[in-house]
Amino acid sequence: MCGIAGKLNLDPAQPVDEAIIRRMNAAQVHRGPDGEGVWIAGAIGLGHRRLAIVDLSPAGRQPMCNEDGSIWLVCNGEIYNHLDLRAALERRGHHYRSASDNETILHLYEEHGQSCVQHLRGMFAFALWDGRRRSLLLARDRFGQKPLLYAETPDGLAFASEIKALLQDPAVSGEVDETALHHYLTYGYIPAPQTAFRVIRKLPAASTLLWQDGHVTVERYWTLRYTPKLEIGEEEAVERLLALLREATRLQLMSDVPLGAFLSGGIDSSAVVAMMAEATSKPVKTFSIGFDEQSFNELCYARQVAERYATEHHEFTVTPNAIAMLPELVWAYGEPYADSSALPTCYVARETRQFVTVALNGDGGDEAFAGYERYRAARLAAQYEQLPHWLRWHLIAPLARRLPESTHRRDIFRRLKRFVLALEDSPARRYARWIILLDNEAKAQICSADFCARMAHIDSLELLEAAYAAADSPDLVESAQYADIHTYLPDDLLVKADIATMLHSIEGRSPFLDHELAEFAARLPLHFKLRGQTSKYLLRRAMRDYLPPAILRRGKQGFGLPIGRWFRRDLRPLAHDLLLDPRTLGRGILDGEAVRTMLAQHATAQVNHGYRIWQLVCLELWFRTYVDRPRATLNSPAEGIV
Repeated sequence: MCGIAGKLNLDPAQPVDEAIIRRMNAAQVHRGPDGEGVWIAGAIGLGHRRLAIVDLSPAGRQPMCNEDGSIWLVCNGEIYNHLDLRAALERRGHHYRSASDNETILHLYEEHGQSCVQHLRGMFAFALWDGRRRSLLLARDRFGQKPLLYAETPDGLAFASEIKALLQDPAVSGEVDETALHHYLTYGYIPAPQTAFRVIRKLPAASTLLWQDGHVTVERYWTLRYTPKLEIGEEEAVERLLALLREATRLQLMSDVPLGAFLSGGIDSSAVVAMMAEATSKPVKTFSIGFDEQSFNELCYARQVAERYATEHHEFTVTPNAIAMLPELVWAYGEPYADSSALPTCYVARETRQFVTVALNGDGGDEAFAGYERYRAARLAAQYEQLPHWLRWHLIAPLARRLPESTHRRDIFRRLKRFVLALEDSPARRYARWIILLDNEAKAQICSADFCARMAHIDSLELLEAAYAAADSPDLVESAQYADIHTYLPDDLLVKADIATMLHSIEGRSPFLDHELAEFAARLPLHFKLRGQTSKYLLRRAMRDYLPPAILRRGKQGFGLPIGRWFRRDLRPLAHDLLLDPRTLGRGILDGEAVRTMLAQHATAQVNHGYRIWQLVCLELWFRTYVDRPRATLNSPAEGIV
């Protein structure tokens, strides 16, 4: 796992400034504390920060080249099937210089060109310079586990693993994209390909970017298909699921450094630990995070799995004092990001780094096997629509509108109200309304009139609606799964995991995101994933002999913070002082009186605005970190902003 960066000048006679590449490397040294590599050849320059995982010798250093030095590579990630690919490539006459899995990409490219990505089983973001064709190929793995950002500039193209590295290039503009901030207020993250900066773009998951002769072409090379459905019985489905999960886990145990697992106590991470224990002779190292507030605490469940498999178990507890990490977290993400679970993820990664360098997790299990509550809501909505029209629109809907806004004790009212009122929309827009943080009406309540007027022509929900409509399944649940896999998973969850772990030089791996396992899950009949109101049916069935009954019976529990309580108590002064600061209000996004009212309602428990406050706090801290400071200071978090 590493950090990559590079710059390509449009004018072949204009050499790349090595100092820029080194500054880009320095901005993401946390991604690769084990070494630095820079290669400059006229108008092309590549940079690499190394976190040594496979082949710890100098031969594994990057940038690396092919046999004749005509092709150069920098890569962030792991190619889990590299040994099989290597054997085939060596039979065709290719000669390796290292035992690195990444070197395989060079030789695959020699054989297959741009389509080499089709042969890779793993997580990766790479840049490959072909000196003969004078072309630059950027590529990202199928689910977007590894980040890759780029910027087209007046003098060429720049790319990096993180925004702060790209901003080290003076040719990359730091102009803020207000439309992206509008989307952030909707989703709590900025959907690809946009970023918070107008010229910086995210290369979408499962995509390649080819630069040649000054022209940039972005293409998608893979998408998940839900049809045709497999004709398969339950017992055979269980056997195939177990075989695929075993194989995915075994492949991801590839490491020359200590390895463990993040264990939440949910079925997904527990299943991964079970497969790890089966595949290794030594005790698995497991790491769990908990909270003082018991309604957020899953440690007792994680402990059951740890005891079942006699793991070397470590537990950590997040308290409000952990908010001291917030400036570092805001700096790490590079753009506004409001998923509060980033903080405990970052916290557990920091503590885990004392023991291991690689940690497996359960990411992707919910999307693959219909684990979210909203999937059950999609099915329930289809049943609700069978009720008589007069009952739905003249009795139930009016009652739903009269439900009180939620407090920390009555969150069910908010969820029920959102569910019923969204049923007035199309299935795609209904789904979008269920999962967003703020709709346009909510934004109008807290944003300035000028900001709302500037964004009046932008409908953020269209982004998710487009993903929903692109699914190849007519089923509402599978359309929702597809939308999540193309939006929420790569733009929120995997961003969270990558940034939080790499901030502390940990490589996170996700067996459920093995594309062969995911393809199998997608083509299963839906009743194997969602049976009645039982989510992850087949996974629960497959794990019957592996996990304690309490784990198998559990519903989905989110991995968020008790921020509603925190902003009423320990963090109340922080929210008040930051959000009502004249500097904050002077940005022209928020309405001061509306923010004051929101904070007062939350402080007196009239309404639970915890997540909204968190979202706005993260936005303002981002401004103070990335907009207010000189670029030369972006190599470290901002001081004194909390």
